[in-house]
Amino acid sequence: MRLRAPFPWFGGKSRVSHLVWERFGDVPNYVEPFAGSLAVLLGRPSDPRVETVNDLDCYLANFWRAMQVDPGAVAVAADWPINEADLHARHRWLVKRVRFRERMKAEPEYFDARIAGWWVWGISQWIGNGWCTQPEWTGRACFASPRGIHTSTEARRPSVMGMGVHRKRPNLGGRNNKGVHRMSLSQQLPCLHGDGGATGRGVHASGLVRKLPIVGGTLGPGVHRKAPKSDRGTDSRLAMRREALVSWFTALQARLRNVRVCCGDWKRILGPSPTVHIGVTGVFLDPPYEPTMIAQGAGRDGFSNTDRLYGSHAVGLSALVRDWALQHGDDPRLRIALCGYEGEHEMPSSWTKLAWESQGGYSNRGANPRRNAARERIWFSPHCLAPAHEGPLFAETPA
Repeated sequence: MRLRAPFPWFGGKSRVSHLVWERFGDVPNYVEPFAGSLAVLLGRPSDPRVETVNDLDCYLANFWRAMQVDPGAVAVAADWPINEADLHARHRWLVKRVRFRERMKAEPEYFDARIAGWWVWGISQWIGNGWCTQPEWTGRACFASPRGIHTSTEARRPSVMGMGVHRKRPNLGGRNNKGVHRMSLSQQLPCLHGDGGATGRGVHASGLVRKLPIVGGTLGPGVHRKAPKSDRGTDSRLAMRREALVSWFTALQARLRNVRVCCGDWKRILGPSPTVHIGVTGVFLDPPYEPTMIAQGAGRDGFSNTDRLYGSHAVGLSALVRDWALQHGDDPRLRIALCGYEGEHEMPSSWTKLAWESQGGYSNRGANPRRNAARERIWFSPHCLAPAHEGPLFAETPA
């Protein structure tokens, strides 16, 4: 059963996960150094084999670890109303957890369920970048540029786009709510329908999903409504929502049961031991975007598009990841997928390039809406499997 992450993630690859697995095949080993929302792993059509994921973001890695061990506790912590004061208070509390971040990187089995729940609750309503980051933390608050890596003055400048911590309002908008704040969890919870159909037969035949409360909907007008529901009805709906979250998170727990979640440098899971020593390995490389720079029309690491097209790719995480892919692309034991934008990577003709269009996100901002959405590319190494026919959103060409 394919699942989705319970939070929005900029740059997620859920739309193309089936195409990635088509080229990887049912490999005995799968490695993802930049975990994100795990859209590709969660979209695997075959039964899981050996799988290892990693992410430098301690909060993200903690969420996936906590989901493996105690999804119920994560659901309880995540089940909280949208509240701007709470959002900023929890943000400040979370970024001060220095000891937590140290333990995440030093102890492979450590996790904190409350931090995981508060993190997913907040990221599902946060607008822009900056959630759980601060200038003095060398995580996603830093970015690369042609002049080098900035961790001090440049990283401390406020976002001119009015995003993240510098924006005054969370995402309050009704049907646009994301992640755990979605108005309906039915799309994320096929396990709640019993027979998988529209009848809702099975363990939740009473209509659990159909009775979920509406956030920001059209039931108003608040306290002036002439026929408010009873406290018992409200309590019942809240209990149903809690049960829905627990069921969703429990389904994710079952899927992630044997996934190894690391928290550190991306190269630590790309050595021989976690890859080819296990067998033929699918390696999915999707280095993180810098959302503010993307919104302003720049490349993934803060390079301008001109720099990317005409040679300035000796600096930056994206270039390092590409270099690793080139060094290992001819190994028949590796099937590599490298993600990027058109013009970002110059790959040998033996590699295959897949053009696809994302749903947008930050690409909908700025002077050229959806410009970046149409520039999404995935390069596949020579030993990936041959693809089947693809629809109009996807086009394959030599690299």
